[in-house]
Amino acid sequence: MPVYTDDRVLVDYRTADDAGVYRLDERSALVQTVDFFTPIVDDPFVYGQIAAANALSDVYAMGGRPLTALAIAGFPKDADRALLPRIFAGGLDKLREAGVSLLGGHTVQDQEIKFGYAITGIIDPARILTNAGARPGDALILTKPIGTGIIATALKFDRATAAAVTAAISSMTALNKAAAEAIDRLPAGAVHACTDITGFGLLGHGSEIAAGSKAAIEIDASSVPLIEGARELVRGNVPGGGKTNRQHFGQRISIDPGVAADLADLLFDPQTSGGLLIALDPIHVDSALDYLSRAGAGGSVIGRVTLPATHLIRVQ
Repeated sequence: MPVYTDDRVLVDYRTADDAGVYRLDERSALVQTVDFFTPIVDDPFVYGQIAAANALSDVYAMGGRPLTALAIAGFPKDADRALLPRIFAGGLDKLREAGVSLLGGHTVQDQEIKFGYAITGIIDPARILTNAGARPGDALILTKPIGTGIIATALKFDRATAAAVTAAISSMTALNKAAAEAIDRLPAGAVHACTDITGFGLLGHGSEIAAGSKAAIEIDASSVPLIEGARELVRGNVPGGGKTNRQHFGQRISIDPGVAADLADLLFDPQTSGGLLIALDPIHVDSALDYLSRAGAGGSVIGRVTLPATHLIRVQ
């Protein structure tokens, strides 16, 4: 399609980033995103919470502050009418936690339930975090454990333990607000790149950082935090998205023979409302981990950025 060029557009779809950024003036810009999906849990209220946390995450990943939301919903004509208010209530619960105003939205009839939000936020043009600024030598911090795709798939077939489901829901409903505010306390320029881990999984979104930054990434598989019970559920519960991620990104990723197959599957696992993957100057790692801990957010150093190599990512 023909591309319309506007100097006020600072970030758009062409860099495969988390959200778009539109400059208003020298000190402020809009950051905008939209995300919705079908239910991944049985409880409609929790589904609404997860959908809201997931949509808000893209703004946090860019370094922005979400301000307003517009709801988007598809609902079958013959579905239980009591479900929709509960879904909206769950979403509103998370919007209130984030300090975001719901302005309205749009609902249509659909063959299956879909729900999410279009989010608008504000950002300082001088402090935009993209997925294309990582530098060789940077440390990589991940703020949430992975494994939601595996657990959600197991849940569909009644194969997930209660503990695993509870842990996954706790992770997915947790806003990335605290993590974003924690890293914002670092000196300007300390963080070079950031993205949130969602449908493409850790290795897919990591590949986007490496490609956009014209660099490579090394990941220590044993350092990647996993949701409780996720690894035990890998066998027989790899979702279609995990297989697609491996097919799409796998050729540019090298996985050492010593990395267990089930762990490798988790690294490709598509996440919903996952954590932030942060590339930052290594001299600020201790401060970042301290700020994240004080904010009640997780934080694990899982690898580093290197000079360009044959593969975008090496897992060892």
